[in-house]
Amino acid sequence: MELTEVEDRYERAIGQMMLYFQPIVVASDRTILGYEALLRSRDPDWSGPGPILAAADRLNRWSKLGRRIRAEVSRQFVAEPESRGMCFVNLHPVDLLDRGLTSKFAPLAKIAHRVVLEITERASLENLVEVRNHVADLKQMGYRIAIDDLGSGAARMKDFSIKDTDFVKLDISVVRDVNANPMKQQFIASILSLCHEEGIGVIGEGVETAREAETLVRLGVDYLQGYLLARPGPPFPTVAR
Repeated sequence: MELTEVEDRYERAIGQMMLYFQPIVVASDRTILGYEALLRSRDPDWSGPGPILAAADRLNRWSKLGRRIRAEVSRQFVAEPESRGMCFVNLHPVDLLDRGLTSKFAPLAKIAHRVVLEITERASLENLVEVRNHVADLKQMGYRIAIDDLGSGAARMKDFSIKDTDFVKLDISVVRDVNANPMKQQFIASILSLCHEEGIGVIGEGVETAREAETLVRLGVDYLQGYLLARPGPPFPTVAR
């Protein structure tokens, strides 16, 4: 696809941008911890996040897209009651170097104490010292930090100290069929031992079956997220009990 066509398609999809939300629940009783905000579009050809994010990468639009998503999250979440819990918002590494994110006038700043910023393990981080300084500033503002996709193959935990992190999210590849895979169970047990010792919450992402959920609960995973509990949807899906 030619660059001009990519730009046209991207602008059309972003012009119809919307957010879906997926609940994250306490593993023991399925009460709400919060919701993850997920990018969607009403454009039928680019309704999912994949094509939009790929186009943003090709067009170098990450910063602009990130700001727009955060503004929309703020608009939708600011009026929600405290019972909604926290809102998990994904960050591209470029976002971490955006000084607008740490501004007290940024859209999310007014609800910083209710926001968890997710840093994906799949993305590379350059200028690491500067990134860690920004993370420290964000935490001082009241944001919490989550490391996303833990176990996907990269090693994001080596980039941040324990004090940088409030939550880790186990990658879907680790969660899938965990009930039948002793090696995955051992891996999760080791992560839990490290994280619980430091007061870090562990979230099992992509839970699709009752057996997966039961195994994660038995191992001591703190929170669950996935289709078994609720599919992503417009605000705010009900959790299956």
